[in-house]
Amino acid sequence: MALFRRDSLVTRQLLRLVLLHAAWEVGSGQVRYSVPEESKHGTFVGRLAQDLGLEVAELVSRLFRMVSEGRRDYFEVNLQTGVLFVNSRIDREELCGQSPLCAIDLEVIVDKPLRVFHVEVEIKDINDNAPVFPVSKKNLFILESRFPDSRFPLEGASDADTGTNSLLTYKLSPSEHFIIDVQTNDEKSKSLVLVLKKPLDREETPVHSLSLTATDGGKPVLTGTVQLVITVLDVNDNAPVFNRSLYKVQLLENAPNRSLVIQLNATDSDEGISKDIMYSVGSVTPPSENSIFTIDSSSGELSVNGKLDFEDTNLYEIQIEATDKNPYPLAGHCTVLVQVLDVNDNAPELAVTSLSLPVPEDAPPGTVVALLSVSDRDSGDNGKVTCSISPNVPFKLVSTFKNYHSLVLAEAVDRERVSEYNIVVTARDEGAPSLSATSSILVPIADVNDNAPAFPQPLYTVFVKENNPPGAHLFTVSASDPDLKENAFVSYSVLESSVRDKPLSSYISVHSESGHIYALQPFDYEELQVLQFQVSARDAGFPSLCGNVTLQLFILDENDNAPAVSPPPSGRGSPVTELVPLSAGAGHVVGKIRAVDADSGYNAWLCYEVQEPRTAGPFRVGLYSGEISTTRALEEADGPSQTLVIVVKDHGEPAMSATATVSVSLVESPQAVKWDSRQTGGSEGPLVDMNVSLIIAICSVSSLFVLVIIVYVGLKCHPGPEVMYGSGKPTVVCSSEVGSWSYCQRQSRNLCLGEGIAKNDLMVFSPNFPQSLEHGKEKQQELPPNAPGQVSL
Repeated sequence: MALFRRDSLVTRQLLRLVLLHAAWEVGSGQVRYSVPEESKHGTFVGRLAQDLGLEVAELVSRLFRMVSEGRRDYFEVNLQTGVLFVNSRIDREELCGQSPLCAIDLEVIVDKPLRVFHVEVEIKDINDNAPVFPVSKKNLFILESRFPDSRFPLEGASDADTGTNSLLTYKLSPSEHFIIDVQTNDEKSKSLVLVLKKPLDREETPVHSLSLTATDGGKPVLTGTVQLVITVLDVNDNAPVFNRSLYKVQLLENAPNRSLVIQLNATDSDEGISKDIMYSVGSVTPPSENSIFTIDSSSGELSVNGKLDFEDTNLYEIQIEATDKNPYPLAGHCTVLVQVLDVNDNAPELAVTSLSLPVPEDAPPGTVVALLSVSDRDSGDNGKVTCSISPNVPFKLVSTFKNYHSLVLAEAVDRERVSEYNIVVTARDEGAPSLSATSSILVPIADVNDNAPAFPQPLYTVFVKENNPPGAHLFTVSASDPDLKENAFVSYSVLESSVRDKPLSSYISVHSESGHIYALQPFDYEELQVLQFQVSARDAGFPSLCGNVTLQLFILDENDNAPAVSPPPSGRGSPVTELVPLSAGAGHVVGKIRAVDADSGYNAWLCYEVQEPRTAGPFRVGLYSGEISTTRALEEADGPSQTLVIVVKDHGEPAMSATATVSVSLVESPQAVKWDSRQTGGSEGPLVDMNVSLIIAICSVSSLFVLVIIVYVGLKCHPGPEVMYGSGKPTVVCSSEVGSWSYCQRQSRNLCLGEGIAKNDLMVFSPNFPQSLEHGKEKQQELPPNAPGQVSL
């Protein structure tokens, strides 16, 4: 009958292990291997690279690496063959204790692209632990009066192995008085009992020495032995009796020390000292916790004598013995099963297993930044953990496998806006109250060349006087780039174009590093009034980016051309005689001098006057018309002839002049007027006709030259700067085909992906001259010398 029960028990255990094994395989990771414990270094486990679909030749280039959660490096991969092998000794009992399933989770990571694989290696148990009894020798005292079938509990052996390797069978050395009975209670705990099958006779045999052997189910089998020394006592008829043979108690793991577990009570129907009972703890399973409980020998109060920890041991089996005080004592026994209940006393644990830093600012959403593992030693809801990260960051957590999470990029990042992120990962369990753990990950953002150099404004207006020396510094442009290192290193160049059939590079140059713009030759206002060009700022990134700015260089006129008197029809240097009839009255026009000046504005505004007014006699010259006329009626007393020296002056500073000599002869009848002219320094020429239209043309010059004249006069009032520029609204004043003025706006930021000249778009709005330009001119004249928007060079 006992053999049948043992076979049934073994069958149930094997069926349970098969079901657990099948359930474990269903929930396993991507790749699963198994290896026996205690395997030697180098033992083949599996062709990991082949099973994961990886090329062995790419393992090194793709930075193949393998990590395990909080354990030693039990396994290693040969990068030349892709074979997973045992790296160090594995003790299943040390690793997983009595757990029926024991597996090591491995995480395999490769880059280019980044992929994560999860591997489980099951550690199979081998029969490397023999059954062990708590003691090697057990003393029993049994009254000779005990009846057959009396039962005496024994403490069984324990086996650190699992499965069939831990299934124990017991065998007692041959004895005509005793047999061994093994029973399994509701808690799957085996009860080992020594059964008396034949009455004892102390006088015949006072001591029985037996050997109890425990044999496990492994191959080969291992055994453990305890020596039973049974002393037969004289009659003490009644042993103490507990009201129950098995007590079940539940305790929270945070129960304080000295907490009462249970109040035990045993009774003895004897009298005298045989009625007095003492209580003691026989044994505690597991044996390592033998001192975790204590009992008051008099009262029978069983209490905690240490700290309970559900994560270490969640079930205790305590053998209690009640012994009377007879010189030949009898004992009663009971079993107390203490179930330890879990409380939320373990905070989650966070570990960062892999980091891919820094993150390029052009990384696409979904890029894996870090791999994290989280665990909690508690069970049930106390061990369920949820993870979250700090809000308002462009990252998110993605659950990948079991307790593994990936920190991935959720949206695009910009290093120029935020250069690094301090991400706080919080793991919180579902206990009450819940516990949490945090871990900070500093994620720097790597710069890429995504910002083109930019100028403060799209257009600059620069004024420079003509006749500047070669190499004169005209202006300095400066562009900024918010990128880093070579991505922010800016070099400047002029976008080549043609000016009056000459290359722009023959007029100006720009220093590639400083942005200083220099004149390569003197400017001549009479040849070139406005020079418009573009400067490009290019960074050193790859691919490089560039931005453009437009400069309008206005040439300011200087009085460097003297008036030129037009020669007479007869040619320069011919003798000149002007005949005037004696009958001419006042206001009679004798002749007219025509002169021109290559300059413009005030520098070209001419006036005429007689060099020696006292010698002019009855003649005068129009201040601005150049007409020679009589001031009164002519008389014979005026003489037969007179010579007039006419001086032609401009309004420049300093003024330049030319002279014209006119000889006037008084005759009875009209004659043609002869004249010649002479410039300052000795050149002369004949008088020519000139009308007032010159004055009107000069006064009606374009609005741009009016602006230049006003600025020029302002500069004369504030001597010092030779070149100035005005900033402000990014507009360009452009001359239209009909001579009016319009606004032009240029867009100067371009992406330079290769060699070539950047293109700009010209937008012409109104053909009318803008009033804002006049206001800007007046405001510019009112600026102090060092005010922003006006720089003296």
